Amino acid sequence: MELSDKLQILSDSAKYDVACTSSGVHRGGNGTDLGSCSAAGICHAFSADGRCISLLKVLLTNVCVYDCSYCINRRSNDLPRAAFTPEELADLTIQFYRRNYIEGLFLSSAVVRNADYTMEQMIKTLEILRHQHRIRGYIHATTIPGADPLLIQKMGLLADRLSVNIELPSEKSLHLLAPDKGKASILKPMKQIASTWTQNKQEVAVYRAAPKFAPAGQSTQMIIGASPETDSQIIHLAEGLYKKYDLKRVFFSAYIPVAQDSRLPALDTPPPLLREHRLYQADWLLRFYQFSAEEILDDQNPDLNPYLDPKCNWAVHHMEQFPVDVNRADYSVLLRVPGIGPKSAKRIVTARRTGALDLDALKRIGVVLKRAQYFIECKGFHCANGKREQIVSSLLDSTAFSLGNEQLSLFSLPNVQQLVKDGMNPQKAIAETKEEAVACLVKAM
Repeated sequence: MELSDKLQILSDSAKYDVACTSSGVHRGGNGTDLGSCSAAGICHAFSADGRCISLLKVLLTNVCVYDCSYCINRRSNDLPRAAFTPEELADLTIQFYRRNYIEGLFLSSAVVRNADYTMEQMIKTLEILRHQHRIRGYIHATTIPGADPLLIQKMGLLADRLSVNIELPSEKSLHLLAPDKGKASILKPMKQIASTWTQNKQEVAVYRAAPKFAPAGQSTQMIIGASPETDSQIIHLAEGLYKKYDLKRVFFSAYIPVAQDSRLPALDTPPPLLREHRLYQADWLLRFYQFSAEEILDDQNPDLNPYLDPKCNWAVHHMEQFPVDVNRADYSVLLRVPGIGPKSAKRIVTARRTGALDLDALKRIGVVLKRAQYFIECKGFHCANGKREQIVSSLLDSTAFSLGNEQLSLFSLPNVQQLVKDGMNPQKAIAETKEEAVACLVKAM
C-alpha cells in the first residue's frame, strides 16, 4: 500500500479523538535540531464534519484486537485497514515539518497484537523523531491501557503530553460497550503518570538537566451520549479526575454513530453537540471559576440546562447572592457574576486600587454588561431593575435555538426544526420557542 493511502486511512481514523489543545510547552529552537515548540499551540485543521484536528494527527494503525461497540476501528467493523511502520511515520512527520505543514504530532493507535507491542511501536516512532531526527516540536501521545509501566515511563520521557482515555463515564458502561477494557487498566497508568509527573517536577527543580517526564501533563477523553449517565455523573467524575490525577484537561466527545450495534443509541440520533458544549462550559467553571461539581449539578438537577450556560443558570437560581459590589467584592465572588471572566475579574481587582470603577470603566476592562448589569453595582450604578422573565430572556444562549442544534429534553418544548418543517417562518419558530423556554425556566425556579 502506498504511503499516501495509509495516511488517508489513518488520519481519517484519528479524527474522532478530540484531544486537540494548546501544547502548554515552550521549547525554542537551538539552531541545530529540527523545529521548536510554542506554548500557544499547534497547527490545527478542520475535518469535513467540522471537528478540529491537530496536524499531524494520525494513528500508527487502525488494526485492532478490541471490539468496542462505539469505535470505528473495532475489529468487527468492515473498513479499510492500514499500519505505518515506525520508520514510515517518522519520515512522514519530518517531511511535513520541513514543508512547514505542522508544528506538532498527535500520535495514537488501535491495539494491534497486544498493548505492550503497540506501545513499543509507538515508542520506536518517537525515538526516531527525538533522537535520530532531533525534532524539538510538540508531541502528544496516547498510552494504551494495560501496557507495562516501564513502557509508559519511557513514552513519558519522549512525549510532551500523555493521555489515557477513560472512554466512558462509568465502569458499568465500559463493561457493556468495551468488554475488552476495564476500569483498573485505565486508572492504573493514569495514577502512574500523575505520580511520576509530580516526582519529576521536583527533580527538575533541583537538577535542571534532569530529563522531563510529560512536561505538559496528561489528559483524558470520554464519549458523551453513547451511555445513559447524567451530566451530574460526568461532571463529578471530571472533578474527581482533576483532583486525584492532576489532569490538565478532560475532553468530551459527542457520540457519533460510526458502527451499528444494538447496545448503542439508534443510528438516526443526531450527535448531542449542544450537550457537549454545555459540559465544556461546566468543565471551564471547575478549572477556572472555582466552582465545585456539587454547585453546578446535584441529584435534584442531574442535567445541564440547554438554554442557559451553567454559570448563568447558577446565578438565576441564587439571586440572593446578588448584587455584587465590584469595588469591594473578592476575586472569587467576582468570578460568580455572569459577564465577568477570570481576566476581567483580575483587571477589576487591579484597577479599583486607584479609584472606584463605574460602568464605563467596567466596559473598558472587558465586562459584558448585557449580562452583568442584573448582578452588580458600582460607582453611580445599582443593579438594573428587571423582572425574572426579563433577566432570564437576556441570558438565553442563542446557540440552543439555532436550526442546526438538537434541543435537549429538559423541557417539553417544540423543536425549532420541526416547526420550520411544519411551515412556520424560521425567525418566528425561534422566537416562539424562546418565549416558551423563558416561561418554563422561570416556572422551574
